[in-house]
Amino acid sequence: MRQWFALKCTATMLLLGLLTACAQSPQILSVNPKVSGDFPHTGNGQAVALEVVDGRDSSVIGTRSGTASATSTITVEAHDVMPKIRAQAENALRSMGFNPTSQNSGGPALTLTLSELNYARGTAEQPLLGASQLQAIIQAEVDNGGNTYTGRYTAKRSQSYALKPDWDTNNRMVSELLSNALDRTFRDQQLANLLAR
Repeated sequence: MRQWFALKCTATMLLLGLLTACAQSPQILSVNPKVSGDFPHTGNGQAVALEVVDGRDSSVIGTRSGTASATSTITVEAHDVMPKIRAQAENALRSMGFNPTSQNSGGPALTLTLSELNYARGTAEQPLLGASQLQAIIQAEVDNGGNTYTGRYTAKRSQSYALKPDWDTNNRMVSELLSNALDRTFRDQQLANLLAR
């Protein structure tokens, strides 16, 4: 009976260790931002040369543990996220009455730069809970006929949790964060007005 109990305890400890190791494994997200619309309709079919740039220092946006550990990194790769940001920017421009293009023909030009995408340890409001602090910053630069405008659009999110978020939860949170930053960008009336000038 003692051997059975010892074997059961050992198996339980191994299972807990395995679960802990899995909980802290690296995550490579495949985010899917979506613009929500309700943008200023200032365009009249003008072509807008659109460029989308990854201005981050690294594709690693943070760690699940909140400390620098290669085993718990959260990554958003540029080759995955930047085409999706471009597609959503094109959707936003079309809904504003513009015709996005990759060719600059001397008309209005818009450069979007993903300046920051961070996932850091936050402060939980209740004891025994963990928390994450997420932040995305998009910078927009408009050039139209020698007139320029630059805007920085920040989206933040704090998330408390009892168990560290899994891949699906983190993917959803970062997707929503980027969606928020894009919405803030294209709702800027000054940006819309200069594109239409």
